[in-house]
Amino acid sequence: MRYNVPAGVALQPVLDLRLDSKVYRRFVPRLRISQLASRSGVPATTLRFYESAGLLPADRTPAGYRVYTEESLERLSFIVAAKHLGLPLEEVVELLAVWDSGSCAQVRADLRPRVAERISDAHSRIAELQAFTAYLRRAMEHFDALPDHEGRCGPECGFPAPGTPPRTTPVATGSKAAEAEQRRTASVACSLAGANLADRAGQWQQVLDGADREPVPGGVRLTLPTERAGAVAALAACEQECCPFLDFRLHLDGASFHLEVRAPAEGAALLAELFSAESPSPR
Repeated sequence: MRYNVPAGVALQPVLDLRLDSKVYRRFVPRLRISQLASRSGVPATTLRFYESAGLLPADRTPAGYRVYTEESLERLSFIVAAKHLGLPLEEVVELLAVWDSGSCAQVRADLRPRVAERISDAHSRIAELQAFTAYLRRAMEHFDALPDHEGRCGPECGFPAPGTPPRTTPVATGSKAAEAEQRRTASVACSLAGANLADRAGQWQQVLDGADREPVPGGVRLTLPTERAGAVAALAACEQECCPFLDFRLHLDGASFHLEVRAPAEGAALLAELFSAESPSPR
């Protein structure tokens, strides 16, 4: 029997046993890491990280190259889908154990409470962003009501009355200590892939167009008009879902606001790529 094998795909001989036939050898297509990255849309760097994290095992050729099977592609699709639900890596590992050995019903039963928790988190985040947007609108109304004069700003030029949110507003939920620990221990890997990755890069490019940039310890500080703060805050909240190692801070400053983005040392290249003045390229 002849097998039609795509160009460049390695073949792995295995034994195939049937009750009514002799033992013979057949060949199963094996994928190199570049081929798996191309077919899945997941960068090779992320595939290597998934292997080191125990999520996506890989065999090795005698020359030391990673090779994968079609089952690896199915497993990777499951991992990406779980990450899109906002599940942290430790929960993905737990879920994979059920997926490997359990039934579909067991996987669904394991997923339901996890997704319910993410829905609750999303509602909390939406409420915080709505409150922040309302605060920005009150600030804009306050600024518009101020008279024009040539002198320096006085006390009346400040921010809205007491009782409004502080000027520095972290785009995060939960306790500060818990969020800081989550960012400190988060893996430097993005869960977005393919078209979703390109779309997110384009969104940042659009919302940060014309921003003034300056380096800060561990990251970059961007200055934009205040009216863009709501869009930037919403996009930063989405970015933390796929890249929890990034730390975002917003600071209102009159007609302008500042966005500070920081990352651990191993994420510096990704941060520079995404928030540099040049058009971002896929991560």
